Amino acid sequence: MDDASIGALSGVLIILIVMSAFFSASETGMMALNRYRLNHLADNGHRGARIARQLLDQPDRLLGTILFGNNLVNFAAASVTTIIAFRLFDNVPISFVTFMGAIVILVFAEIPPKTVASIYPERIAFPAAYLLKPLIFIAHPVVWIVNKAGGIWLRLLRIPIEKRTDTLGLAELRSVLQDKGIKIPESHQRMLLRILELESMTVEDVMVPRSDIEAIDLDDDWDEIIEQLATSHHTRVPVYRGTLDNVVGELHLRKVLHLTQRSDFDKDGLLKLVKEPHFLPEDSKLTQQLLDLQNRRQPMGLVVDEYGDLTGLITLEEILEEIVGDFTNQIPGIDEDVRARDDGSFLVDGSANVRDLNRRMGWDLPLDGPKTLNGLILEALEDIPKQGNQLTLGRHAIEILRTRDNTVIVARVRLQGDDFQTQINS
Repeated sequence: MDDASIGALSGVLIILIVMSAFFSASETGMMALNRYRLNHLADNGHRGARIARQLLDQPDRLLGTILFGNNLVNFAAASVTTIIAFRLFDNVPISFVTFMGAIVILVFAEIPPKTVASIYPERIAFPAAYLLKPLIFIAHPVVWIVNKAGGIWLRLLRIPIEKRTDTLGLAELRSVLQDKGIKIPESHQRMLLRILELESMTVEDVMVPRSDIEAIDLDDDWDEIIEQLATSHHTRVPVYRGTLDNVVGELHLRKVLHLTQRSDFDKDGLLKLVKEPHFLPEDSKLTQQLLDLQNRRQPMGLVVDEYGDLTGLITLEEILEEIVGDFTNQIPGIDEDVRARDDGSFLVDGSANVRDLNRRMGWDLPLDGPKTLNGLILEALEDIPKQGNQLTLGRHAIEILRTRDNTVIVARVRLQGDDFQTQINS
């Protein structure tokens, strides 16, 4: 037996196993790359990322080269293993040689390289890209023939071949942002998720309801109008005659307050400062109206229903608060619509917005129906609300404490199965 030849064959086998490990790791590493991070690195000058992106733009050539090389070295390794076995042992069964060869390939050239590449894809794929690029060029004729033959076989089986797209839908993008492993600060994560939620929200979801609109009635006495201008807590207010359905326009109070001290300032002078109102439908998409308000440089819009009746008001501030949370201070003299009690329950105004309650309190009241707590209770009761009525919505136990004109004024909300330590988020 030639010990030198056995040693040489063993050296060749080791080289083949290393090559097989390279191809295995390269395949897993390239396929496991995050395409969005890859594009970011490539666009910012990372050479390995640029080469990897070029290779991934032609996945048939890349995979064809890797698989061709991997299978070639694996078959060669199997052949060398067989030769070594027969030289070392006279009557070794071929099945045993095949089995041991498969074990060696799996242990040293398949499982560990692919495991490492799946955990650290960039560390494997970027250096490998430098070697794969010339290999793809060298092996192109053979790979082209193999790919064509494979394509013909797939067409015979009537299997469509379509290029994979890496576009993410809203649901997929939301799942990415909710991934606990993503390296984004929690506050940023919440804001990004809220931006995605805007796509499914309508103007009606965030508008100030008609009953809460502060506006100026031109039919009021002039002294009352001056008093309202001086005490208003808003920068812009609607102006109307007689009823809110007869809106004249909107007024910027900062442009008018200094004029209230002039003796010649009157309703006619006030009307000259009133701007034409901007109306928008209540069922329109919030993102669409956000862009429209920005393009118009209009910070406020009046919301109307399908009959043209005024139902509410929306401002850029309301939309931004849906993204970043509440950032305005409570208006002096106005009570909070949620008040915590010592027993762990909460007193909630019936006019409180359901979406706002969920955001501030961490509740999960239904959002696919009425927009206020009063509307939610009426829908659940399917009857005129009365003091003392109780109902349960999910994990929320609700008791009606006060009503007026068939409307819930105040309700007590208690979280069932909770330790009642929830805090109000401002």
